[in-house]
Parts: sequence; structure tokens; C-alpha cells
Amino acid sequence: MQGDREAKTEPIQLSRLVEMRNPDQVLSEVEAIVSMMFSEFDFETLNRAFADVVRLFHGEYPGYRECTTEYHDLKHTTDTFLAMARLIHGAVITGTLLTQKQVVLGLICALMHDTGFIQTRDDGSGTGAKYIDVDTKRSIEFMARYIAENGYPEEDFNAFASILTCTDLGAKIDKIPFPSPETELLGKLLGTADLVGQMADRTYLEKLLFLFYEFREGGVMGYANELHLLQKTRDFYKMTRKRLAGDFSGVHEYVRHHFRVRWKLDRDLYMEALERNMAYLNFILKHHRKDYRKHLRRDGLVDRLIRQKGQS
Repeated sequence: MQGDREAKTEPIQLSRLVEMRNPDQVLSEVEAIVSMMFSEFDFETLNRAFADVVRLFHGEYPGYRECTTEYHDLKHTTDTFLAMARLIHGAVITGTLLTQKQVVLGLICALMHDTGFIQTRDDGSGTGAKYIDVDTKRSIEFMARYIAENGYPEEDFNAFASILTCTDLGAKIDKIPFPSPETELLGKLLGTADLVGQMADRTYLEKLLFLFYEFREGGVMGYANELHLLQKTRDFYKMTRKRLAGDFSGVHEYVRHHFRVRWKLDRDLYMEALERNMAYLNFILKHHRKDYRKHLRRDGLVDRLIRQKGQS
């Protein structure tokens, strides 16, 4: 059936490899991937950053409120974090030389790429969505403070701002002053991980409805309502494919090598999941434009949206 989202002919799907709603499971998988690249690896810095980011999103980090954005939430961050680890692994498999410090840098950037949406304790108005136009700038500022407060060697993190800038959809990648080819690669890998991590999420379509309200609060123009955003997501998909192949130099293809080595699957599970999402979106827009919410049922997200926003 065209509208079936479970793709019964493909029993192994991206969402079935790791329990993505459990941050500890995500961290365990990242540790397994990193251990495949380095037989001896010091996880202390990475694990501390991971724990701190989880605390930040839960409202347990000093000076900050819990995450108030439903689209740019902790799960989106851990989706990006795992996608980044998989892409790095795929690059290393194909002969790219990265040091342990560079891998730590890339992974911590993935963890902190959306910290700019988190409000401080004294910021009680609205939600973090109001920062959607400056979230990358605020993420860079947060990471700069984090590095300084934790006494990390500045030379190990001097490229973090350039890497984080790659998650800004408005950034001109060829204009970013990367200090080395390795950090340029990390930036392109992170920009790729951010895009494919969110669009391959099994609840991507449901979460798009929340994104509409984040856009509205943040003053992002061009979307009249939830359905209009769903319609324009098809254009966003085309832009994403162009950005992956062009601005990010096709580094998304590295992930296939990861799945081949880690899971014995010669497939790009991210692109497969992304394409399934887009196929189901097209099905909804063709057959269920008037009752699209009823056909977005995963994880009870639309029920939560209805409780928050009503049926409008």
C-alpha cells in the first residue's frame, strides 16, 4: 500500500538499530562506533559533554531553563550526534585521517549545535523558538563559554565556530574560514548530519507540525499554516539534496560504508528513511489534505499538539 510507512519489504530500517528515544542508548552506540576507529580512546571529555548537554535540555544545567522547543529538542540533538559519529566512521573507513582530538571536536560540536535554542533562567518570555534566526550564533556563544568554564585546551577547539556555522542554512560554506582541510570536512559532516538526522527521523512528519509554530514565534515568514509547511517541505527536500551534493561535497555518501562495516548492510539507511518520509508526505498531500493530522500518528505527537494548540 502506498501509504504504509512501515516498508514491510525492508525489515531492517534505521529506526530499528538503536532506541533513539533513549539518550544513553545513543551514547553507547557512539562509543561503540568510536571504538571501531580507535582501539584506545579517552571518552572522558566526550562523555562529560554528553551528560552536560542532556542536563541542559532537561533544565538541570546551572543558569538555564529546560528545552522549550518541540522540534529542536534533545532527540534532534542525539539524532545529529549519532549521525555525525556514523559519518565520521564512514570517512575514516575510506581512508580519511582524523585524530582523536578532531573526532572529539566534531562530536561535541554535534552535541552543542542547537544549544542556542535553550533559554536562560531569567528569560521567561515565550520559548526558545524566538531565537531561530540567531540560534547558531547563540550555540557558538554557549560552546565558547562551555570550553572556557571547563578548562579545555583552546588549541583543541579553535575551529568549533567554523564547524558549527555549517548548520546554519543561510551560511555560504565556501566563505567559511576553515583553519584546515580536516575541520572543513568536520563542518560538512556536521551540516550533513544535522539535515539527514532530522529528515530521516521516523517522526519527522509529525514534528514538522511543531516546527510550524516555532517558525511562527521566531518570525520566519512564508508559511500560512501547518499544511502549507508540509507542502513546502517538498521544496526543502530538493534544497537539501542539492546542499548535500554541492555545498557539503557529497560527504553523506560516507555513511554507507559505516553501515556496511558496523551492520553488514551495504545500504544508506538515512536516505532510505528520508525517501520513505517523503513518499508518505506525498501520499498525505495527494489523498488526505483535509485530515492530514489523522494520518500522522506516531508516538502520540499529534495528540500532544492538539492538547497544546487545538484543532486549528
